[in-house]
Amino acid sequence: MDFLYQDPYPILNDDTQYRKITSDYVKVEQLGDREILTVDPKALELLAEEAMNDVSFMLRSSHLQKLRNIIDDPEATDNDRFVAYNLLQNAVVAVDGQLPSCQDTGTAIVMAKKGESVYTGADDGEALSKGIFNTYQKRNLRYSQIVPISMFEEKNSGSNLPAQIDIYAKKGNSYEFLFLAKGGGSANKTFLYQKTKSLLNEKSLDEFVRERIMDLGTSACPPYHLAIVIGGTSAEANLAAVKKASAGYYDHLPTSGNMAGQAFRDLEWEKRVQQICQESHIGAQFGGKYLTHDVRVIRLPRHAASCPVGMGVSCSADRNIKGKITKDGIFVEQLETNPKQFLPETAPHLEEPITIDLNRPMAEVLAELTKYPIKTRLKLNGTLIVARDIAHAKIKELLDAGKPMPEYFKNHPVYYAGPAKTPEGMPSGSFGPTTAGRMDVYVDEFQAAGGSMIMLAKGNRSKAVTNACNKYGGFYLGSIGGPAAILAKENILSVEVVDFEELGMEAVRKITIKDFPAFIITDDKGNDFFENL
Repeated sequence: MDFLYQDPYPILNDDTQYRKITSDYVKVEQLGDREILTVDPKALELLAEEAMNDVSFMLRSSHLQKLRNIIDDPEATDNDRFVAYNLLQNAVVAVDGQLPSCQDTGTAIVMAKKGESVYTGADDGEALSKGIFNTYQKRNLRYSQIVPISMFEEKNSGSNLPAQIDIYAKKGNSYEFLFLAKGGGSANKTFLYQKTKSLLNEKSLDEFVRERIMDLGTSACPPYHLAIVIGGTSAEANLAAVKKASAGYYDHLPTSGNMAGQAFRDLEWEKRVQQICQESHIGAQFGGKYLTHDVRVIRLPRHAASCPVGMGVSCSADRNIKGKITKDGIFVEQLETNPKQFLPETAPHLEEPITIDLNRPMAEVLAELTKYPIKTRLKLNGTLIVARDIAHAKIKELLDAGKPMPEYFKNHPVYYAGPAKTPEGMPSGSFGPTTAGRMDVYVDEFQAAGGSMIMLAKGNRSKAVTNACNKYGGFYLGSIGGPAAILAKENILSVEVVDFEELGMEAVRKITIKDFPAFIITDDKGNDFFENL
């Protein structure tokens, strides 16, 4: 048999529109018959800084158009349109460069292909990290990286470093990049399933997809760009392909395989999976058609004894951006600078929400909420307590030590969130909800102690939360995941730290809100919106 080799991921074309940053820091030198692209490490620092800045405040035009398509689709539900409209409004606020599109400004990830005729004479990872560091220091972004000091002691790094930086070799004298800001919600919706040959038939694959789509839920802020990768020379190769496919990096792969084992997109299964997602009726967070904007199904070669299947998403904060360094200069993908053009002239018509005054005693607020069924749209006004993972762990330590539940947790609803930095002259930085499910383990114990009686966050929750709310008379309210910038600008009036200040973005805060949008997801009667789906 003849030797056969090809690029395993043959991207057939690249229609990315780039903007030029500068011609500085690059030059071409001759080494014998070879042209060497000499790149000053400052070029890497500058590119990373620009890319992470742009992707924190702007989105791709194609993504924004898909949001507009939801509003224009007569088959979309009112809830679908409501979420899409809010996400477009959020993009209009974020593009001003003060409030990032999402409060979780993410783990910085760099995937690069360095030509073998590119010379930097430096540690490229260090230079890229410095650029990322610069952006997170200068802009109103959140530091989300927790570093281990020992097995159980952790601290916030205070810089959002370390970043994930993966650099691969390729032919030529250009340097290509994909930058991602990956929030925890969407990162946590990456799944690996170790399957076998028995999956690879029409019936089994269809059943598998229908079952596993439910693993996604809504906690990662749909509508999603969904990627499913079947096969892979290893589990690691499979998941790396999932991440790139969800970022649109593999959109121009071939659409059929060959004996060299090239990766390809299966367009038929992309349509089938999109239909399955629509039939799930999960919709754009609160029921409907648009769990996903689109689907990419990638097929890879595999070992005869293995069939890894990976699934992952890029969420409504679709923060992916390309870059490149060539002999002509430093370039970054051009993102949309005028998202307002995608907004319709008038907002989608919706029934008026129910206004809830949170500044009344907790018993009165609970008595008001119990009048309404799940799915009821609310407009919240008053005081919230803000607490998330580490603060909940701290409060559990208090309870375990025999101390009482803090009064602020008993007197006010709790909003699961962690803000980005506050821009000068504004009351709040971007301040959207975090994933509710991470706090599920605390709910029964906290409600038994009189706390967490009303919870506000994003995404679906476990049966344990439904049971606790039924037992103790509590409620879980769903907030739209994604529009963190517009919430900060229009719905949050004041923010103050009230406990655990040393935790930074994880500290307990008290915030005052007006007309804050929410839905009743889980009520005091044992009803749960997502379970009913």
